[in-house]
Amino acid sequence: MDSQTIQRYRDNWTDERNSAAIYQALSDVEKDERLKEVYRRMAKMELLHAARWEKLLKDGGVHLPPFQPMFRTRILIWMAKRFGPEMVLPGLQAKERGGSGSYSRQPEAHDFASQEASHSILLGQITRTVRGGMDGSTLAMLEGRHRSTGGNALRAAVLGANDGLVSNLSLVMGVAGASLDNRAILITGMAGLLAGAISMALGEWLSVQSSRELYAHQIEIEAIEVEDNPQEEAEELALIYEARGVDPQQARSMADQVMSNKDAALQTLAREELGIDPEELGGSAWEAAITSFILFAVGAVIPVIPFTFLTGMTAVLVSVAFSVVGLFLLGAIITFFTGLPVWKSGLRMVVFGLLAAAVTFGIGKLIGGNLGG
Repeated sequence: MDSQTIQRYRDNWTDERNSAAIYQALSDVEKDERLKEVYRRMAKMELLHAARWEKLLKDGGVHLPPFQPMFRTRILIWMAKRFGPEMVLPGLQAKERGGSGSYSRQPEAHDFASQEASHSILLGQITRTVRGGMDGSTLAMLEGRHRSTGGNALRAAVLGANDGLVSNLSLVMGVAGASLDNRAILITGMAGLLAGAISMALGEWLSVQSSRELYAHQIEIEAIEVEDNPQEEAEELALIYEARGVDPQQARSMADQVMSNKDAALQTLAREELGIDPEELGGSAWEAAITSFILFAVGAVIPVIPFTFLTGMTAVLVSVAFSVVGLFLLGAIITFFTGLPVWKSGLRMVVFGLLAAAVTFGIGKLIGGNLGG
């Protein structure tokens, strides 16, 4: 065993022991008996993780010193005792999320990755929990936390149209500030449209495809865990149900029932632990890319249109007017999904778009004047 591997195992052991100490402290100070039991069982699972690293080190002839909590752990325990568990939950959630990413890159700990991810989700649920369980809106939000309203196509549409309109408006205004030559403005505007639309589509395809591949890999790992460690997975699932307000015995019964069918268990664990819908796997990459391309082009062509039939400053002013209308309409459409007032969302889009256009127009005017002089 090389020195880097030994150090990695030691770091993992230390992290797990510190996490166990924090969860045990949370269990000690928690007044809600249901959450107290959840924290206690989370501490137990972290100790099981630590035991694996300790065994690997002992098998390699490395003996560990007695465990001493880190300074950060002592501070978190003090804060939990002084102000209550809620004070430290957000930090613990972020740490568990980071631990999941770290373990996913370690071949000895692939099965830990989803467990750490489920701990992160569990802590997020507890953070939002009111005594007696979660309200329906919070529960619905958590169950669909990785599925945006309308999916990837909607996200690509909003980003594509907004980016196309603002970026090409800024580009056109910059060139118009330097020169009012319609031919130069049209060529620049169309080049910006094509370059931006292609770049946006490619970026969207890579983003969604990467997400699909990541989700597929996580589900593959989860399937191995369901096969090799069904009891641990049942325990994780029961903890999630308990955090939602289900009675511990009922939660365990529900988890055992789910785990009795491996296919159903994999589907449920993917949703509950990983926040992934196996049937969607991040949406269609091609759908997102094509939608992004089209919407970027639609947005980008708006400030260019007036220069096809008008010239000079008249074309500039009409281009700005067209863009203002487009930006406001885009902001208004977004309110169907955000719930913001139409005027607020529309004006925000207009203000940001005009600021960007004004800056580039001024820079173009300055550069054009200096070059002309």
